[in-house]
Amino acid sequence: MKTKIAVANGDGIGPEIMSAVLNIFEASNVQLEYEFVEMGKSYFDAGHSTGMTDKAKATIEELGLLFKGPMETPKGKGVKSINVTARKVWNTYANQRDFRSLNGVDTVFSKAGIPINITIVRENIEDTYGGIEHLLTYDVAVGRRIITRPGSAQVIRYAFEMARRKGYKKLACAHKANIMKLTDGMFLEVFQEIAKEYPDIESSDIIVDDLCMKLVSKPQMFEAIVLTNLQGDIVSDLCAGLVGGLGFAPSANIGDNISIFEAVHGTAPDIAGYGIANPTALLLSGISMLRFLGFSSKAAEIENALLYTLEQGIHTGDFGDKSIPSQTTKGFADAIIGNLGKSPAKSPVIASEDTEVKSRVSQLLKNKLTVTEGIKEEMVGVDIFVEAGNLQPNELAELAKKQLKYNDNFDLVMISNRGTQVWPTGSIFTELVNEYRVRFEKKAGKDITQRELLHIAADFSQDAKICSVEFLMKFGGKIGYTLAQGQ
Repeated sequence: MKTKIAVANGDGIGPEIMSAVLNIFEASNVQLEYEFVEMGKSYFDAGHSTGMTDKAKATIEELGLLFKGPMETPKGKGVKSINVTARKVWNTYANQRDFRSLNGVDTVFSKAGIPINITIVRENIEDTYGGIEHLLTYDVAVGRRIITRPGSAQVIRYAFEMARRKGYKKLACAHKANIMKLTDGMFLEVFQEIAKEYPDIESSDIIVDDLCMKLVSKPQMFEAIVLTNLQGDIVSDLCAGLVGGLGFAPSANIGDNISIFEAVHGTAPDIAGYGIANPTALLLSGISMLRFLGFSSKAAEIENALLYTLEQGIHTGDFGDKSIPSQTTKGFADAIIGNLGKSPAKSPVIASEDTEVKSRVSQLLKNKLTVTEGIKEEMVGVDIFVEAGNLQPNELAELAKKQLKYNDNFDLVMISNRGTQVWPTGSIFTELVNEYRVRFEKKAGKDITQRELLHIAADFSQDAKICSVEFLMKFGGKIGYTLAQGQ
């Protein structure tokens, strides 16, 4: 019995490379059945705000797996990326991208005899990709960066399990916790907690900018790296450059219920329709999908044929030995089909037996909700973000102190501008914009309520425009907010 999956051709070169990959699957007699779904730019243009029809959404949720070509999100129009939306809506929390040297794909490192085999696991749901942004004033834009403990645990545990499954000995957590102490700090803290459950894997952490330097100088240092969403997106493209570009970068988006396999490169509209696109990235993504589904022997057969084909110097126009004529998309796929059953001579032969075919989980009845219980919470103050026109910090402080006239439970403790303290101390050389953060904290021994904090903001609004309000909290005795630069 064939396993049924949803397939979206994609935009631009998508239909051409998808056809090539499915032809290879058919020639290898992979036991898959395809349900083609309506997704992509044309469906945005037709009025579907998510870039997919209701039927496509229902089909993907029923089958639990989507194999997709690259898709274009219309520029402007206020629409969200269909790629990001699909990953978030279906909670494909772990984005796994495998990067390795391929014989026949020359790079600086391959010429130097330095083999690369790195797996990036990127958190796929949270971070700045929530796309929650606001203009607080005409001159000040703010985006929320959301990092959660349950979301971090999901992707980090997946990374450790993946490392163990692949036989890796090392897993590094890349972060910027030296600056983003609460968001990246939480991600790193969860990593360190979960690492204790995997004593067979050497765990370490590295600041992301240091990671980037080491990746371009000594990439052989790393086996697997787990990162937050934005940092992972950037680092994974960097790693693609190490092995020849995005044309050789497979991508798997793994969730507990729905998973998406795709190429991460663009739609290349400049060459669409010419039949010259490189299908390798989508094919590698498809090979990962076959292993995920349990068709490991077919995945090995196709991967061996691909490696053999590359070793023979067969290539599309975007890579390879220019003294050898390049192949069309179909010609490249046909060469792989002709080499099915052959094994590479310069690369390790991929050997694998089929595992249990992954079945669709039962349909969900409600959204999953994860809450950490038993943590003592304490409200200790409020940050009020205000637009203060041309006021200097000391002038704004006088207005802020007025709010305490009838409430002696609080102190005005700090005013900052773009994160840097400007009152009660600061520097005349700090350049200002017209949005400030004004911090009130409760006095020792005082009990306060949320209503009181909102009253302060309401009263303050008589003297300044309120842009945003954030409560200051302690959780388990630890402060849940950061100090200003210079505080």
